Amino acid sequence: MADGFYCTESVNACFDELECNATNNEFERIECFGSGNSMVSAIQSEQRIREMVEKQIQHLPRHDYLKRLRCGALDSKFRRDAIDWISKAHAHYSFGALSLCLSMNYLDRFLSEYHMPMDKSWSVQLLSVACMSLAAKMEETEVPLPIDLQVEEPKFVFESKTIQRMELLVLSRLKWKMQAITPFSFIDYFLTNITVEPHEPRLSLFKSSQLILSTIKGIDFLEFKPSEIALAVAMSVSGVVQAADINKAILAFPYMEKERVMKCIELIRDFPLIGGSVPQSPVGVLDAACLSYKTEELAAGSCGNSSSSSHDSPDSKRRRLDRDHERTHKTE
Repeated sequence: MADGFYCTESVNACFDELECNATNNEFERIECFGSGNSMVSAIQSEQRIREMVEKQIQHLPRHDYLKRLRCGALDSKFRRDAIDWISKAHAHYSFGALSLCLSMNYLDRFLSEYHMPMDKSWSVQLLSVACMSLAAKMEETEVPLPIDLQVEEPKFVFESKTIQRMELLVLSRLKWKMQAITPFSFIDYFLTNITVEPHEPRLSLFKSSQLILSTIKGIDFLEFKPSEIALAVAMSVSGVVQAADINKAILAFPYMEKERVMKCIELIRDFPLIGGSVPQSPVGVLDAACLSYKTEELAAGSCGNSSSSSHDSPDSKRRRLDRDHERTHKTE
């Protein structure tokens, strides 16, 4: 049973660094990259891909984040619990794949920059709600109220005002760069340019989506940049498994680091998915991933947020964030 509306001094302590006199004009600082993040986008030029390869480091956690997770300086269980909570809310509302990817990106970037009270059970849920809410506002056409994102009888139920203040803290720490570059920014381009076998584009995109989401939940793939994950996934989906073929495929993208992409491919091959099994090949990974998704989702074309669907423009996303946080300022 939830503990009513949980709003105490310990929660408010999270906001000590937040400048509460922020104005609505600050939302114009949100960095947008147009529709480049969508699962299915217009055919991208190589120049555009190169630009995103250069810019992607602006949307990554701090360079020491993975090391701190591995050595215990940061509690990896906090991250796992947050991702579990985000995944439940994501599934409950049937949000697109990109919303889940963005929310995890926000989570990792924030944890790498800000010390949350990880010994407090409420902090996992509060941060998770904020990250999922922000991602949904960026990518979904229908967005529930933040308070309604607290699904499955949570232990704590936070007031909307508290959640919105947490959102502002996340926005501030991420420097308002919310249209992050993710593996989904690159996957369509890579699939189009390395496919070596006859394939159905939507099926390849669907498989890529599930594999990307599976990889980014674990900490091991934090070692790689979004473009490296995307290229490794695209080659796995396209059936590029022989060393010579892998080498040839990578050479087609001279701006990519061959050794890092090959290391990512090896990690995908060894990545356990369902039931603790370790697929023997990338195809095995894909088959396992697809088992957990309903076939009618593919038939409906629900491979995540697509520019072929009614996708919000950057301006409308700014207005949505602006509108939501305007309510916060009026109530304070």
